[in-house]
Amino acid sequence: EIARDLVKLYAARQKQEGYVYGEDTVWQKEFEEMFPFEETEDQIHAIEAVKRDMQSKKIMDRLICGDVGFGKTEVAIRAAFKAVQEDKQVVYLVPTTILAQQHYNTFLQRMKDFPVRVDLMCRFRTPAQQKKTVEDTKRGLVDIVIGTHRVLGNDLKFKDLGLLIIDEEQRFGVQHKEKIKQLKENVDVLTLTATPIPRTLHMSLIGIRDMSVLEEAPNDRMPIQTYVMEYNDEMVREAIERECARQGQVYYVYNRVEDIAEVTAHIQKLVPEVSVEFAHGQMKEHQ
Repeated sequence: EIARDLVKLYAARQKQEGYVYGEDTVWQKEFEEMFPFEETEDQIHAIEAVKRDMQSKKIMDRLICGDVGFGKTEVAIRAAFKAVQEDKQVVYLVPTTILAQQHYNTFLQRMKDFPVRVDLMCRFRTPAQQKKTVEDTKRGLVDIVIGTHRVLGNDLKFKDLGLLIIDEEQRFGVQHKEKIKQLKENVDVLTLTATPIPRTLHMSLIGIRDMSVLEEAPNDRMPIQTYVMEYNDEMVREAIERECARQGQVYYVYNRVEDIAEVTAHIQKLVPEVSVEFAHGQMKEHQ
């Protein structure tokens, strides 16, 4: 059913005409030159593709795939900046509060020299702050809203929404997806993901979405190495010690809350000199 609804939505979107943005402005060029890193080839191609979509009559539906740190956010920031210059509002939807805060800081930092108002909507904000964002968004005073599913609340209305950016769409629940779908009516959509989608799967969805892949690592970034093997204490101990020897940190993922404390104690026994802590979703917030 979800697939059928999606195909219906995409078909409807392809029939409609989207807002046509103008060519890049002087501000856009200045803004892009302020990017403190060297763009990778893939990043440049993705940014060009997004702008082409925005400047055409069709409603954008582009998926940007790339590992963490490969520059997906910058692609989104440039698209957002382009939208804002034509008085369109942008919403950036992220799955967690921490991510919302991080992206909010990044956007503020990148846009501080320009008259762009960025607001944050998540549970770190007081009810009064949220209420003000809601009121100002409705009046068109807020250019970019970054937030968790809180931005999908019924109270948040836009004066003129032009671009929806979704980070890791697969982490939103079915109800959220319904709300996202209503937001999408005839708005340009840019979806970012670090979950690599197999080419074959994308081929089977072809014509629904355009896709840009960031495969090239930025300068100075080490490639990610993945090993799959049978569990072995010695292996675990060695890996943790190697990481700690270079002053790094280790994230050990375990998926059962009932005995997470025992597993933590076991790891602590393996590497007595390292400080080991556990955290899970059923803990109290202050914990």
